[in-house]
Amino acid sequence: MKIFIHRGTNEIGGTCIQLSTTKATILLDIGQPLSPDSKDIDLSGTKVDAVIVSHPHQDHYGLIDTIDKNIPVWIGEVGKNLIDSVRVILEKELPTNNFRYLKDSQAFTVGDIKITPMLVDHSAVDAYSFLIEAEGKRIYYSGDFRAHGRKSVLFDRAVKRPPKEIDVLFMEGTMMQRGNDEFPNEASVEEKIYEVIKNQANISFLISSSQNIDRIVSAYRACKRAGKTLVIDIYTAWVLEQMKQISPHIPKMEWEEVAVYASHNMNEKLKSNPGYFGDFSKRMYSYRIKKEDLQAKPSQYLYLSKMSTFPIIELYKKDKPVNVIYSQWLGYLKNKDYFGSVEMSAYQNDPQVNFVYAHTSGHATVEDLKKFAMALNPKMLVPIHTEHKDKFKEIFNNVIELSDGQTLKVEV
Repeated sequence: MKIFIHRGTNEIGGTCIQLSTTKATILLDIGQPLSPDSKDIDLSGTKVDAVIVSHPHQDHYGLIDTIDKNIPVWIGEVGKNLIDSVRVILEKELPTNNFRYLKDSQAFTVGDIKITPMLVDHSAVDAYSFLIEAEGKRIYYSGDFRAHGRKSVLFDRAVKRPPKEIDVLFMEGTMMQRGNDEFPNEASVEEKIYEVIKNQANISFLISSSQNIDRIVSAYRACKRAGKTLVIDIYTAWVLEQMKQISPHIPKMEWEEVAVYASHNMNEKLKSNPGYFGDFSKRMYSYRIKKEDLQAKPSQYLYLSKMSTFPIIELYKKDKPVNVIYSQWLGYLKNKDYFGSVEMSAYQNDPQVNFVYAHTSGHATVEDLKKFAMALNPKMLVPIHTEHKDKFKEIFNNVIELSDGQTLKVEV
């Protein structure tokens, strides 16, 4: 068995690992890099029998448009629906790949390669790690995972009943040089949101991704405790519509403490895609809140928004300070390529804004990486999805450092 790293040994995001036997070749993730300095990868000369996508974050699926549309792309069904949602909102064509759907613990084969997907706790829903078995060897690809989210039971499952006799573990190391002490879990984020909004004199804005479902749950629970209403946009309402496939306990627009703010731009996108949204448009208007409602009693609301919605925040900067609860990685504020990052960063020093940080990582802490590696006890551990692979040997056993463009042969 040969394993070739296209990208991912020296950076966070853009991961792409090729695994080949004498009979088949698969790609584990096919991500768009996060860094503008990342090198391009050329897959045009590679014969691939399947692509396995761990979760619906761009840095793991973003290059699916570059491959032959006949190649099977395995991904969670909800994950694929979320990719479609992003495309519709951005007014881009939907992907036309040959999609097939992953199921937790249900193995499938590509040639002589057996792949078993395992659901993991991550800030993205429908996220998986993979056990790959071929030619008498067992490879484990962690994907992105953590142990401190609302699905931590999945991490517990992995360390209590780990797969045995792992020859190679590809393990992410996003948090190798980062801490998570201020907000160690989602419960701590919820508590901070609650503290900010419970006695607010003006509206609060929560800056977070619409696909971070754990964070939406935290916001909803904080609102329910504080007697406030969680305001979401149409896109977030649509994302939560997809979550009905996963759990009846995830907030949705029909719940009493939730309201939908429908901007003109998003209304037009609904109207122009009736076949995609179905009766969602009609149902959504039953839970719509208007600008006049927000302005009449702003202290009643927590508005889930994005960095790009800073013009809305400006409307409420009046006599009483606006709460801006920043609930994403702080590094985004330093990257001018993200629309709204400059304006959002400036709020940290704005006297009309109470800027609050409340975020826990979507990735495993070093301590949890230790537990995971110890449980799997691989013969070889290869750092991936990290900027600090050199630190692995200080912490873990049997570490093999690879570089992008390097091949690892796993002999029988």
